[in-house]
Order: sequence, then structure tokens, then C-alpha cells
Amino acid sequence: MAALDRSAVRFTASALTDLKPTALADFHRWWAERLRAGVFEVTPLAFAELNGWYFAPGSGNLVHESGKFFEVSGMRVDSGDGEQWSQPIIHQPEVGILGVLVKEIDGVLHCLLQAKMEPGNVSTLQLSPTVQATRSNYTRVHGGAQTRYLEHFRGPGRGRVLVDVLQSEQGFWCWHKQNRNMVVEATGDVPLHEDFVWLPLSQVWQLMRCENLVNMNTRTVLGCLPLARPPKALLPVEDPFRAALLRSYGPVGDDAGGEPEAEALHTLTDVVSWLTEMKTRTAWTSRLVPLDEVTGFSRTADALADDEERDFAIVARGVRAGNREVTRWTQPLLEPRRQGLAVFVAKRVGGVVHLLVRARPEPGLLGRVEIGPTVRRPPAFDTMLSCGPEPFHSHVSGADPAQVRFDTVMSEEGGRFLHAETRYQVIEVGDDFPPDVPEDYCWLTVQQLTELVRHSHYLTVEARSLLACVHSLW
Repeated sequence: MAALDRSAVRFTASALTDLKPTALADFHRWWAERLRAGVFEVTPLAFAELNGWYFAPGSGNLVHESGKFFEVSGMRVDSGDGEQWSQPIIHQPEVGILGVLVKEIDGVLHCLLQAKMEPGNVSTLQLSPTVQATRSNYTRVHGGAQTRYLEHFRGPGRGRVLVDVLQSEQGFWCWHKQNRNMVVEATGDVPLHEDFVWLPLSQVWQLMRCENLVNMNTRTVLGCLPLARPPKALLPVEDPFRAALLRSYGPVGDDAGGEPEAEALHTLTDVVSWLTEMKTRTAWTSRLVPLDEVTGFSRTADALADDEERDFAIVARGVRAGNREVTRWTQPLLEPRRQGLAVFVAKRVGGVVHLLVRARPEPGLLGRVEIGPTVRRPPAFDTMLSCGPEPFHSHVSGADPAQVRFDTVMSEEGGRFLHAETRYQVIEVGDDFPPDVPEDYCWLTVQQLTELVRHSHYLTVEARSLLACVHSLW
């Protein structure tokens, strides 16, 4: 535990470090240079124009000729009371690496992030982890170049591991998908490539406010960081919300300035028991089926789309990116119909910020239920297996602007999804918010969420993104 505490204190120091006056201008200058230097192009294709991809005879699954990367299969869900539905789903059995390399610069931990193009990005480049690669990519099934900085995350010469946890991804669009979220500290010199930049956490938190800049994979890794409550002397007495938020992180030894343990409404044991109970109440089952057995979707020359035009489509794209391991390729992408919404409701309880979370079932999740946002509207039709009505949607949609602590539209994973955006919000509520919440909701401190996210399959990818958003409010 001492090693974890020490890492938390160091990450906290990075989150609190003062930036030089030109830091943001310097970053945006570098960002503009990377945009100018690159050659990027994404072109709509018919399925017949995909290179190496085909609809497999017998199943109809959209697969790669190597048998690697991923495939578009079908999923069928049985509700438990006789109802069924089906849909296409991305099946990617491989576990990839989402890794952020960190290094002390002038005594402060900095993150090595990259300007990376993905075919589904709304903006051409997004700020990505040091390493963002499937096993097929980093074992070079594509025949391209080696993944930069991979040696820091794999093999006997890798750096000192600070975070290493398997985490799920979108359970409505992906089947049992999980990636290895890693933070590794470099133990030697790290030559800097021109597409990469060293940033302290305080600067990354500022960049989280920029629309479609910090990509989903960076957010999920940073959402797994251990963070400590800042010293008492740094609590912002002029901003009661921020002071209550920082108290929600809980103390770490003497660095907490003698502050008592954060008062939580529930113990962590109670929280784990609550989530376990929610899982045991889940009656429905889901399984993979051939894509040809999916109903409610129709295939044309260039799309496999839902007949009611309220969900998503599978489309094909040709890609050109001069700074990738392979500079030209084609692939399928999942294209949602609308922008999503993910909200954490925050409330001060006894001077400590608590976040309201919901146990959310998703048919593609390995454990079927994980802790998700207070309010979530996916960028596609809300199926019968979702939580049903969102009882607190009116509280967030009608929130006073002064209550909105975070509000930014950010992209989901551009390597699998085309222009998938979610509006991420953190909204503070007052004493008029209903004190009693439905049984699938629970109030947690930030400290409790950071404890849970150290373990696999507790927080959904949207909850981890929101946790990174909460961290940025320092």
C-alpha cells in the first residue's frame, strides 16, 4: 500500500504543478505543426472495396483474412421473459495495450502523449496514450513498422509499473472487449519523437476542456490513476465546491495535513455488496450468433444499418495516414446515429463531494453489469436491456449553468467508431435533490471510485472518462 500511496502523492503533485505562462500556447503551436506535417485522408468505401475484409460464407460475419484484428459478428439477447433482440457487434478477443509512459522532469511527473490519427476521429488528430495498440498491431500482423515506445510496456526491460489493470469498453457495441490500461515510469532516457509531447497532469487536465482533443483511451488510462488528497494548506477556501471535492479524495499519510478520513455515506464493502446484488438480479442472457441471424438490420453495398434508423450502421472506410505504422489501409467502422450523454451528479454531503452512480447492465460486458454514470444516453437507441427511464435526466437537463462544473463533448474510440461523440458533464446539485435514490443507484466518494478502478470491470468506460473529468476540476 505504501508504494501506491507514494505514486498517488507524486501524481497529485503533477496535477497541482504550476504551468509556465506559455505552456498552453506552446502546446497548441506544436499541435498545429503536427496537423500541417501529416497527410491524412478517410474515404467512404463500398464493402466490396475493403482490402482483406470479407463477409464469411456460412456466418456472414465481416472478418479479416488474417483471422486477427476484430470481426463484426451478431449478438442475441434473451430478456428472461420470452423477449429477444439481436444486433451486430464488434468482437475483438485480443487484449490491447493502452499505455501512458511517465517520467520525472524537474522533479514533476510528466505524461508522454501522442498526436494520433484514427479513421473515426471527428477531429483528425487526438491526444492519445504513448502506446495504443491491439496485439495484432504490436505483433505487426499488418507488416508495418514497430509500435513506438512499446519496449517500455513489454518484456524484461520495461519500466516501473504504476498502474496495470484490464478494463472493459462499450458493452452495447463490443463483445467482452477489454484492454490493458497501463501507466509505466521510464527508468532511463526516452528519445522524443516529433509526434509525441511531455505534459504534466495539470496541463492535461486543462486540455480536457477542449472539444474532441483528449481521446477516449487517454481518458480511460488517466481515470485509473491513484490520486491523493492535496495538503490541507492547498484546499481552496474561496471555492467551497472545490474544497469539498478535494476532501473527497481522502488523505494519504502526512500529506493530507492531518485531515480526518473522508466521511463516506457507505463503506467500500457495502458498495461492492450493492454492485454484486445488482448483478445477481440480472435475468437476461446474451450470446454471439452469426451476423446472418441478426434481424432488424439490412445490408446494402456500403452499409449494414438498422431498419428504423435510430441505432447505428456498420460502414467501410479507406484510410491514409502518413504517421502510422501502416500508411494505407481499409477497415469497417461502427457509425452511431446521434451524440451521447454521460453525467455524474455531484453533491456535497458533510463537506465531502459524493458522486451518484448507477449499476448499468450492458449485454456485451464480460460481467454484464458495471458502475456507470448517473445519467447516460448512449449514441444509439436505448435498448430494452438498458436501465429503462433515466429518473434524474430532468435534474441535469434543466441545471443552472452555475451548477455545471464540467461540460465538454469528447470522442469515443476512433479506431472502431466513426464520429462517435459523447457530451460529458459533471453537475452539482443542492439540498433540493431527492435524498432517497432508487436501489440501483449509490453515492460514492471520489476516493472510493479510485479504489474500485484499480480492479477490473467495476467502472464502465464512460464512468472512467467522467472520473478523469472530475480529476480535471482541481
